[in-house]
Amino acid sequence: MARVGLSLLPALAADEEVAPRTVAHRPYRIGLIGGIAAAAILFTFGGWERRWIADDGLTVLRTVRNLLAGNGPVFNAGERVEVNTSTAWTYLIWFGSWVTRARLEYVAVGSGLILSVVAIVAAMLGTARLWGGARAGLLLPAGVLVYIALPPARDYVTSGLESSLVVCWLAVLWRGLITWSRSEKPGMTSSLALAFLAGLAPLVRPELVLVGAPAVFMICCAPLPESRSRPWLFRVATVVAAGLVPVSYQIWRMGYYGLPYPNTAVAKDVSGSKWRQGLVYLWNFVGPYWLWVPLVILGVAALFALRSWLSDVVSLIFADVKPTAREVIRGIRTWLRTPSAVVTLMLGAGLLLTLYELRVGGDFMHGRMLLPPLFCLLLPVMVLPLKAIAEHQNSRHGRLAAAGAFSAIAGWALLAADVTAIETPNAITPSGIADERLYYARSTGHPHPIRAEDYLDYPRIRPMLREVARHPDGGLLINTPSFQDWRTVPPHNPDATAPNTVFYMNLGMISMNLPLEVRVLDPMGLAYPLAAHTFRFPDARIGHDKNLDSDWAVVDAGMATEHPRLPWYLDEGWTTRIRTALSCPETRDLLASTRAPLTFDRFRRNIHRSLSYAGYRIDRVPEFEIERCRLQPARTAS
Repeated sequence: MARVGLSLLPALAADEEVAPRTVAHRPYRIGLIGGIAAAAILFTFGGWERRWIADDGLTVLRTVRNLLAGNGPVFNAGERVEVNTSTAWTYLIWFGSWVTRARLEYVAVGSGLILSVVAIVAAMLGTARLWGGARAGLLLPAGVLVYIALPPARDYVTSGLESSLVVCWLAVLWRGLITWSRSEKPGMTSSLALAFLAGLAPLVRPELVLVGAPAVFMICCAPLPESRSRPWLFRVATVVAAGLVPVSYQIWRMGYYGLPYPNTAVAKDVSGSKWRQGLVYLWNFVGPYWLWVPLVILGVAALFALRSWLSDVVSLIFADVKPTAREVIRGIRTWLRTPSAVVTLMLGAGLLLTLYELRVGGDFMHGRMLLPPLFCLLLPVMVLPLKAIAEHQNSRHGRLAAAGAFSAIAGWALLAADVTAIETPNAITPSGIADERLYYARSTGHPHPIRAEDYLDYPRIRPMLREVARHPDGGLLINTPSFQDWRTVPPHNPDATAPNTVFYMNLGMISMNLPLEVRVLDPMGLAYPLAAHTFRFPDARIGHDKNLDSDWAVVDAGMATEHPRLPWYLDEGWTTRIRTALSCPETRDLLASTRAPLTFDRFRRNIHRSLSYAGYRIDRVPEFEIERCRLQPARTAS
């Protein structure tokens, strides 16, 4: 009895019958292909209609420019800083540019469109296989309509960010896991290839390890494919296939950059928590579109489709004969290679990713960081079998209810597709969440800002370029207190020359409109380690809650620190104390991890010290930093 009960656990839906395909299935296959094609075309059209590249997307391209120029994967030549969160996206754009020789902006837009279409097709094919393919009857687009209708989902198709790569990876992994779970004897090669794909998770985005690690565990612990001899060999091969690339890159990252994760994680302090802001971010995404309405409908429809499986699970739980511990373990291992386990993985990962985003406070870009969790939650219901939902005691009411549910989802999609979530004039809410595409379209005057030149019409960018051109001997370009003009601080030595350096927060639009010889730094720390390792302001705008004063950049860059060559709005005493603070041995060691020549000893020291470098913080008030480092305060002239 226990063994029989355990055998019920693996089935999510009825296994595909081992029978030849009949002509009766052909209309359903045609209907499924038509639905997939329609969804892919709609998403492509929607993404193209809202085409643009974000400032952060242009930031990615600066690193690619340095790669193509032979400077390495850096933002500024001579300073090893990993500015891009997605390693895979960086190298994908680099490869696409190397192959096509096209403009980086066009490569980013094209890659985003292609990956988005692949994501939709793979997701729908995987879900169709989950329900049994054409044998399940008519499969109607359901969850896919919810995703492609959301304006943020279409906004980030071509944004130059890794959003399209993330959903594509999730969809291909989903399709692969479903196929693996439904195969009676999956091949060893295909199993190892699937483990390799799952292992790429941290390179696509670090937090995707919440999806990739459980997937590797499932493959490793499930019943072995093909031959059952030497199970330890297969498990070792699985771990190697999954970990070879990410572990190798991780070792290289720690030695090269001196950090265990991208510098963006340090700049945004992802180890901290901002639950209240995270809840604000969640409601900013869910509320304007009434997103809970289609999610509830999809959940109820899925329960109706799975009612036979649920009854089997209830029978198992309340069975009179209880299995032994060994039988339970065997049953769990068998369950790991079933569609229900894959569905559990994706639903659980979606919830965990949502909780992670709530904890870190979400993001300043409307909806962007909640799109991958939503995609995970929608994967099992991308398409739904009309027959399975409607069959409720063979009643007409069941069929009408099913048709009504699909009609409600389609109606919601039509209404939500045109919703403008943030109605403020500058497209930014009081809490700091922005409709980035709308903001930059309004700020630049271009409905589709894609090329770097389009951002020259952003306020203060053209004057910045003119100011750089006026100082061929170099200097540090900073904003005036009004933030309406620029001022160049010359080198400390009047007879010396120095590289031009720009200190401002819009890294992408600035760096892509300047040659690589010009150093570009930001007060938030995305490309500037000194700013990244400061403490963040507790109540500042999410993602912008670090702001290092330009005085620090003046001293760090070796510029003039005395009037009249020092701008009048910067204090000599402050810069003198900053110079003392920067003499802190720990701070100098931190900066050397990215600026010192990359010798073998430096590489090894960076690996050993990477965790301590990641947690090191600098106080932006020089007096406090001097006290923290127990330095002797500098004497200032009376």
